[in-house]
Amino acid sequence: MKNVFSKVGKFFKNIGNKIKGTAKKIPTPKFVTKLKENEKLKKVTAFLNKYSIIAHIPLSLAMCFVIEWMSRHSFLDACSFVGEHPGAYLYNSFVIFVVYSLCYLFKRQTLCRMIVSAVFVTLGITNCIVLLNRVTPFGFTDLNMITDLLTMQGTNYFSVGQGLIAIAAIVIYALLMVKLFRKGKKVTYKMPFWLRALLVALLFTSLPFTTKFLQKTEVLAAYFGNLQQGYFDYGFLYGFATSAFDRGMSKPIDYNEENVLAIVDETSNKSTIKEDKKPNIIVVLLESHFDVSQIDFIKTSEDPIPYFHSLEEEFSTGQLTVPVVGAGTCNTEFEILTGMSCQFLGPGEYPQKTVLKEIDRCESVASDLRNIGYSSHVVHNNGGNFYSRAHAFTLMGFDTFQSKEMLDIVDYTPMGSWPKDDILIGASMDAMDSTPGADMLYTITVGTHGDYPKVAYPDDQAIKVQCEGKTEELTNQWTYYINRLHEMDTFMKNYCETLNQRDEDTIVIFFGDHLPTMGLTEDEISTHDLYKTKYVIWNNFGMSKADMDMTSYQLVPMFLDRLGIHEGTMINYNQDRTKSGVSVKSEEYTDGLNLLQYDLLYGKRYAYRGQDLYPASNLVMGVKDVIIDRMYNFNDEVHIYGQNFTKWSKVFVNGKKVATGYKSGQCLTIDTESVKNGDKIVVNQLGSSDTVFRTSNEVVVNLPQTEQTAAAAE
Repeated sequence: MKNVFSKVGKFFKNIGNKIKGTAKKIPTPKFVTKLKENEKLKKVTAFLNKYSIIAHIPLSLAMCFVIEWMSRHSFLDACSFVGEHPGAYLYNSFVIFVVYSLCYLFKRQTLCRMIVSAVFVTLGITNCIVLLNRVTPFGFTDLNMITDLLTMQGTNYFSVGQGLIAIAAIVIYALLMVKLFRKGKKVTYKMPFWLRALLVALLFTSLPFTTKFLQKTEVLAAYFGNLQQGYFDYGFLYGFATSAFDRGMSKPIDYNEENVLAIVDETSNKSTIKEDKKPNIIVVLLESHFDVSQIDFIKTSEDPIPYFHSLEEEFSTGQLTVPVVGAGTCNTEFEILTGMSCQFLGPGEYPQKTVLKEIDRCESVASDLRNIGYSSHVVHNNGGNFYSRAHAFTLMGFDTFQSKEMLDIVDYTPMGSWPKDDILIGASMDAMDSTPGADMLYTITVGTHGDYPKVAYPDDQAIKVQCEGKTEELTNQWTYYINRLHEMDTFMKNYCETLNQRDEDTIVIFFGDHLPTMGLTEDEISTHDLYKTKYVIWNNFGMSKADMDMTSYQLVPMFLDRLGIHEGTMINYNQDRTKSGVSVKSEEYTDGLNLLQYDLLYGKRYAYRGQDLYPASNLVMGVKDVIIDRMYNFNDEVHIYGQNFTKWSKVFVNGKKVATGYKSGQCLTIDTESVKNGDKIVVNQLGSSDTVFRTSNEVVVNLPQTEQTAAAAE
């Protein structure tokens, strides 16, 4: 073992020599070289290096406190955490202490300590910023969402100025680290490297055992459904680590073919709906929709959602328990479409970004209804790759998906951050017209999406808002949100009226995916639960009103049950257990749900008895062909005319993308230098990362040699 650690030591030493050689070649900026060495700082550094095993204890305690201070945005709240949860505080500090032990592997101990400290401070600052913009804290899965965040127009978690400050701080810190690497003193250890490495290994090995012990003694919770509360009670580092290492589902102890099939046989039913009675089934996700009359401090000049309230009077409605708050739309979406529950997954996990990337299919309401003749569509005025939706909807068996790349969007909310939802009405009708027979349609809105401005928009206040006891900035945010909510209410009315004109039996399930952000607390709302939104049903064929509260994974199965539709593993299970009066919180309900969900997502799919019941689909992006009709030269530009162009249409010449200008849904432009006669061009609808979603017809360029006049071009 001593020889092994000796070789490891030589390996790190060689790397250090290479880094040192590289660092010497980097010129040190003048402002860095002019920094005077502080004698007191040198003494502190020397003390930390000499007595580090002891000094790291108060340093770890202080670092943990600072992280919690940033996370809670309050010094007093951080003090309360230490006093009310001392075990959790000491555990989080111990984690920091263990990571600091990495310093013993390097002779430049101060440099290593500074790097480790920078990592912890960066995590704390990131969580601080995230919590300023949403209720859900920063989790490991958010790292998978960075590419999605970059595609969100005008909705970054920080401004451009803040981003530049962050970049400048990183650069300055990196330069200081280079200087410290070049000038910093090395520590001479009395203890041999192999013994120091063994000590570090033992400390890291102790972490899982310490964690398990504290979980068994209930100092820490092994699972917390409320991610925000879990971070608040057990500390940011424990919460973040849990989101990193506790992902996916654990195999149930009683998982085997016999037990799975017993549940399937017990809960399975056959559909009784007649072919000529099948209605269109539409599910509409209302982004951040919330009935603000449930908030005690808000007063409005008029009811911002009168149509929603009129639907509640006439049709079925109730409280809907969702898995997220403030963000994480795709988790509510996952539960709605699959009938599965996110409670069995890791804290803060997004299944569409994790497990659905590892399997070849995912049973959903779309694939279930396909077996009785339904076509299925998705309409959404945001990117097709956001939340990996295009991939997820393929696994779920949808036939078509009209994302923003397929829509000629021109109207945006006042901030310019999100498209208005009106365009979804025509897109929904186009989707339903694209296939014969009954349709299942999933529509996703974005008009009420955050973030919300802290400054007033004077020309955008149809609804006047008062927030008693709140700041002017918060009042401005609620005013903006409530006016967007009012627009969504008008959208809902127009949506139902348009559907009614089709003269087809139709049911629409409207639901809110989560509460908005802006720091709501449980004692400020009448439900006293941040994880409750509302749903309401519209139909035009006389389905009777039946109000009940339920979870998001029960919602679609229960209304399919009322139609006589009993298809699919999870739909049947949720229908049977709910009708039997079994509480959704009982072990009988959750154990069976857990067993079936594990079988379908991670197991051997015993429930299917070896049959290929719910294969993935060949998802088609859009329902209208993109067509190039003709082109003209005019003013050093080639004007390409056609049909169904959007802002995400890009011209490709001989297979290569060229700079494309968007004029309208019928006209695109490119520079004359980009193309010549005989070239082949197509128009591609591009998603993020230049994903080609749909391609037009190919046209061989044959432009006149003389420039066309404006009149001729028109």
